[in-house]
Amino acid sequence: MDPGYRSPLLDFFRRGEVAPDVRLAAAQGALLPSAHEQLALLVLLVDDPEPSVAASANETLGALPLEPLRAFLARTDVPDAMRAFFAARGLDAGSAAEPAGDGPVGEAPGAGEEDPDDRGTDPAVLSSLPIIERMKLAMKGTRAQRAQLIRDSNKLVAAAVLSSPKLTEVEVEAFAKMANVTEDVLRVIATNRTWTKNYGVIWGLARNPKTPPAISMHLLPRLNERDLKSITTDRNVPEAVRLAARKFVVKGRKGGA
Repeated sequence: MDPGYRSPLLDFFRRGEVAPDVRLAAAQGALLPSAHEQLALLVLLVDDPEPSVAASANETLGALPLEPLRAFLARTDVPDAMRAFFAARGLDAGSAAEPAGDGPVGEAPGAGEEDPDDRGTDPAVLSSLPIIERMKLAMKGTRAQRAQLIRDSNKLVAAAVLSSPKLTEVEVEAFAKMANVTEDVLRVIATNRTWTKNYGVIWGLARNPKTPPAISMHLLPRLNERDLKSITTDRNVPEAVRLAARKFVVKGRKGGA
């Protein structure tokens, strides 16, 4: 069943691009993403073609604490499809609740036993870890670890960073300015309405040479004149973006004449 919630991380699972061992870890609740993604993943995985994954997802769902789950289902930002799934399992939403923190609803047994901080931030050490361990660190590790893992060559790991309930807007702004992340990371940031309300995120994306020009040019009208002028002379920015910025600057001058 489709849970009615979308995210870059979920889309990998939805498209069947995730290895069985990673799906099993997700079904066991080991990744601990945000509550929305945690429950959406479990809803997806109960229909997994691998019996052990489907069974684990069912078991994890059955072990979730009832009252926190009912409170989450009462939130106004929970998709109707997700509520319908749990209603079919005999669990209705609690009283109306406003969105609060978006940490996971309960933890899988043993999920909090390992301290992620002891892995450090050495890129060589992090890249040598199995993908499941890198995803766990992406979700619940330190800010410094997320800054390394957002550049991971595996798209699933980078998507896990962007799904971390610990991720802050300040970190997203820093990611938007990085020229050594993938285009996929920048596309995800650019399509998140919450993040693009932050001027620093827009500015970082617009001047990032790795941002697809179509995205950069779409953001130009939202920049102030000073920042537009700086783009017109920035040789790291694609020429098409520089030319578009010049047109906005000229248009602004004419409009203010």
